Amino acid sequence: MHSDQPDCGTTSKVEGPGSKVQSSARSHHRRRFGPWALGLGYWTLLLLGSALTLHGEVATNTLPTLAALRSNLTARVEHPRLAAAQLGVKVVSLDTGKILFEHSAGKLLKPASNAKLYTGALALDRLGPQFRIRTSIFAAARPDSDGTLAGDLTVFGRGDFSMAARFNGGDYAKSLEPLVNALVAAGIKRVTGNLVGDESFFHGPPFGSAWTWDDLNFYYGAEISALTHEDNVVDIAFKPAAALGQPVTFTTKPATQFLQFINRTTTATNGAKRTIELYRPVAQSTVYLHGSLPADDKGAVDAMPVPRPAMWFLTQLRTALAQRGITIDGQLRTRDWLAAEAAPVDYGKQVEIAFTESRPMSELVEKMMKPSQNLYAQLLLLQVGARTHKPGQTTEEAGLAEMQKFLAEAGVKRGTVLLEEGSGLSRGCLLTPDASVQLLRHMDRHPAAAAFRATLPIAGVDGSLKSRFAGTAAARNVLAKTGSLRYVSSLSGHVSTAAKERLVFSFMLNAYTGTTFSGRELIDELAVLLASFSGKSDGP
Repeated sequence: MHSDQPDCGTTSKVEGPGSKVQSSARSHHRRRFGPWALGLGYWTLLLLGSALTLHGEVATNTLPTLAALRSNLTARVEHPRLAAAQLGVKVVSLDTGKILFEHSAGKLLKPASNAKLYTGALALDRLGPQFRIRTSIFAAARPDSDGTLAGDLTVFGRGDFSMAARFNGGDYAKSLEPLVNALVAAGIKRVTGNLVGDESFFHGPPFGSAWTWDDLNFYYGAEISALTHEDNVVDIAFKPAAALGQPVTFTTKPATQFLQFINRTTTATNGAKRTIELYRPVAQSTVYLHGSLPADDKGAVDAMPVPRPAMWFLTQLRTALAQRGITIDGQLRTRDWLAAEAAPVDYGKQVEIAFTESRPMSELVEKMMKPSQNLYAQLLLLQVGARTHKPGQTTEEAGLAEMQKFLAEAGVKRGTVLLEEGSGLSRGCLLTPDASVQLLRHMDRHPAAAAFRATLPIAGVDGSLKSRFAGTAAARNVLAKTGSLRYVSSLSGHVSTAAKERLVFSFMLNAYTGTTFSGRELIDELAVLLASFSGKSDGP
């Protein structure tokens, strides 16, 4: 699966050779290899406990006392390479309640995708692990004995994002299958009117607050809609052409004509650099392809968000219905919250002729948390907000208001969590390590504790931690949420020490521009130290 959001940019890039964005589970960061890679040898040795000195301290395989742990942590958080950065750290024992270490833990910092911890916890608390999101199909009357439905057929969405290959083993053909099966079971063979997509369940713009315009060109900035299909993106697979100089070939998954492509790529000589770039002007459906692939390239994949996701949903649904023998005589129409305000529709006077339900909330949160999926996070916040939405509010504002109520119940101090949307993609989101640790402690005692813990990426195993911590004491031990933006790296979650004591921690690094070591490496080192601690939190 894929992980966090990337450094910001204006075009989507597939770089290489060797870089790749998987098509069935899109990455939410672009992997960049810079001068910090030169330090990997040092880094690996340090993690494995070789006798290397850092700021006067000797790294060892285990840390037998609390004093040794604190000394090693202090040496790292106060290292001169972090002089220009901001780092907040908090570590607390779940078993004893004692604080093992803290450093600027009350400082407000950008969390990046650590914000998803809060959204996931809120969804499980307010909606419950077994909650399912209903998508309704309305019409003025049921179809006649011949299967003809007179008038319009309306799909009323409520934010179910599980109509995606990600939930179906990567099989795009199955994404809309439950909805199509429900309409077949309802006896519909022909619709004389329009196929209408009603996305008015959510009130507000189709993006999270303070998402930047250049995010919208990337799959991690896909538009929000109560009718969502395939993460509201089209996956694109590229291969070199058979002859040098010819345009690179590509296919889309799912197959669609919803986006139009202008291919200005070329096939380059063997060993050349992979430089495919994608650009879609905001709100347009034309995608420009630039760059090249070397002739010996095995291929690359990327993804492009679609504009007007409710129309995208209907376009794909009409195709799926036609494959099952259901025809639509009319046009495709969408209705958003503004249209619903101007011309309200009373669905209580219509017939719900079919419906589908999402996967349970526990699975929805897991699919949001492990790969760090921004669209899903925002939709979960809106799902909560839709239950408490009041006139004059956006659904996002209602969700954030409910978030503050939840945090007060969780014992999180007021003013320590300032979220603007549900994913952390906004550069204006701020929170403290203190708050994250308190949230983790609260959720450890919550009725949905097991469900929440199961959503967290496992070090060296899955999600955004799959490729991290290999060969260290943290592997298969750390369960934590990652966070990554330009100059931001965060990690918050659970770890068991070498003495089997359960700890929760939050590491938040901001404004770090080092090139010898990445911010991700620096905070991973702190997690390994915790996993290597063989003493006790109430010891010397």
